[in-house]
Amino acid sequence: MTTLQTPTNNRQITLAARPQGEPKTSDFTLVETPVPTISQGQVLLRTVYLSLDPYMRGRMSDAESYADPVAIGEVMVGGSVCRVEQTLNDKYQQGDWVVAFGGWQDYCVSDGVDLLKIPAQLAQKSYALGILGMPGLTAYMGLMDIGQPKAGETVVVAAATGAVGSLVGQIAKLNGCHVVGIAGGAEKCTYAVQELGFDACVDHKSDNLSDTLKQACPKGIDVYFENVGGAVFDAVMPLLNTKARIPLCGLISQYNATALPQGPDRIGMLMGKLLVKRIKMQGFIVFDDYGHRYTEFSDAMSNWLQKGQIKYKEHLVQDLNNAPEAFMGLLKGENFGKLVVQVGPDSL
Repeated sequence: MTTLQTPTNNRQITLAARPQGEPKTSDFTLVETPVPTISQGQVLLRTVYLSLDPYMRGRMSDAESYADPVAIGEVMVGGSVCRVEQTLNDKYQQGDWVVAFGGWQDYCVSDGVDLLKIPAQLAQKSYALGILGMPGLTAYMGLMDIGQPKAGETVVVAAATGAVGSLVGQIAKLNGCHVVGIAGGAEKCTYAVQELGFDACVDHKSDNLSDTLKQACPKGIDVYFENVGGAVFDAVMPLLNTKARIPLCGLISQYNATALPQGPDRIGMLMGKLLVKRIKMQGFIVFDDYGHRYTEFSDAMSNWLQKGQIKYKEHLVQDLNNAPEAFMGLLKGENFGKLVVQVGPDSL
């Protein structure tokens, strides 16, 4: 089996079995196929960077969701930064950099309709998968459109040093908010405060999460950007202010669950809180709901980046073969920053 990207072989990581609980290495299979050929109107894309994201766990399940599951034996889905290796499409030239949805493989074929060209001036092309890609769009639109932060309000974000949460907090600070992060471990909490500029960050691994969060939010919580759920939301819920807003981005704490969580049923409590305090809680699927506003986001984020007002951290893993282990670590919070796999070199 080839261990590095080559011009002649196409390594693919396919779904071997639907996980029961946490994914295992046996749920994935590494196969090798010939590099595909193209016909008129198509381009051959070579993957240079692959994005690993929590939503992929849902696509491994056949439970009803907003998108079709990956079939057994199919290539795992995922966004990718690719180079055009061959082209029979007038809109693309050999060597062009594009964002695609090529999945966990070295090569894929596209008719060009679903591709987004990456500006030549973007020095770090992998940023198109993070701060200028889906995570960035998620943070910006979820916070600004649903959260609608106002100067002086308290914004709390879970997974505060992750690809989405780190940007949510920084955007909220740019809007004059008091920002509190929730992250796993002292190192991440220190980074959120000292590097990202959060006002405070609480360790969700601590025994007194609820008390510590309450101390960090003396005026309660006006906006809670939800991407974790579970015990973190249990600590947040009592602190929500009247007319608080909750952009519901994800629930990573539940993605590996095989049964309902232990403890009392909190649905009644939550519904009562939403009613009495007139809280808005809205889920969103970012490209379905906000894909048409990408330019608005890109202009704002690019401006902040250029001025040095936003900091961004990547967790780079080398080689496609390591994608399954890296993905399993992502679901446990082991990554520090946006998780990206470098599948191949800039040029072969």
